[in-house]
Amino acid sequence: MKTAKSFHVIANPLSGGGRAVQAAREVAADLGDSGSAVRITFSPGIESADGLVRDTAAAGEICVVVGGDGMVSTMAGPLHKYDITAAIIPSGRGNDFARQLGIPENIHDAARLALGGVETRTDAIEVADRIVVGSVYAGVDSRVSELVNSSSKRLPSSVQYQLASVRGLLQFSPRDYRVQVDDEVFNYRGFTVIAANSGYYGKGMHIAPDADVHDGMLDVVMVGAGSRAKFVKALPQLYRGTHLKNPEVTVARGATVRIEADDVMAYADGDPVAPAPVTARALPGALRLLLND
Repeated sequence: MKTAKSFHVIANPLSGGGRAVQAAREVAADLGDSGSAVRITFSPGIESADGLVRDTAAAGEICVVVGGDGMVSTMAGPLHKYDITAAIIPSGRGNDFARQLGIPENIHDAARLALGGVETRTDAIEVADRIVVGSVYAGVDSRVSELVNSSSKRLPSSVQYQLASVRGLLQFSPRDYRVQVDDEVFNYRGFTVIAANSGYYGKGMHIAPDADVHDGMLDVVMVGAGSRAKFVKALPQLYRGTHLKNPEVTVARGATVRIEADDVMAYADGDPVAPAPVTARALPGALRLLLND
């Protein structure tokens, strides 16, 4: 007979325009129907993450994170610190890390994965004294994230990202970048650099199609300066992951990435991290997540 599991469902009440609240309740009901012990906490903010995960670890529970990329990123540091098993229920605007991991968009399917998934070690990123999960970027995509974060919640998330991408390209001026990937240095004038653990960002843009969250490395995508009109026209390539063939794009791979550029805020998983320069380091096997076998 299987031993009943205990779950602590932790949700961001603002995630997905408030959808995470209902998602958390439905997931808790699914988990409870299995005979598991379940409790729900609606997180009051970033500062509470460590205490919530510490309490989860002390109670011997599995942590169920309900929210989008920002919520998962917020929880990543404490999950790594206390080294406990976690499941992800995607209910944010982007859900790009869940997309990379193959976690179902349907919350009931994701709940089943929380019940029967295989515990899998997954990489993360350390940057500016915090841990994030998807990617660290500095450039036009920083401006896009800023626009999305300030956009009207009445707009569908797909429209938010697409409109913000076009506006960001029109507003952002190329910068001089110095990017060091392990021992290799790249100097160029361009629009951005992305140090990616996960291949996706910006709600489904396959920015780093070869990224692997289990290889202990970061895929680095550097986008040189070019025609803004050409970049706007090429936006569909980002969703297909076919943009790497463009001559303006350079790709590298390494464990440590140093990003230097003037007047650029580095972002990670949709949220601001620190002004450049910043250093991103791969953290192999940092998280214990319940995934498909």
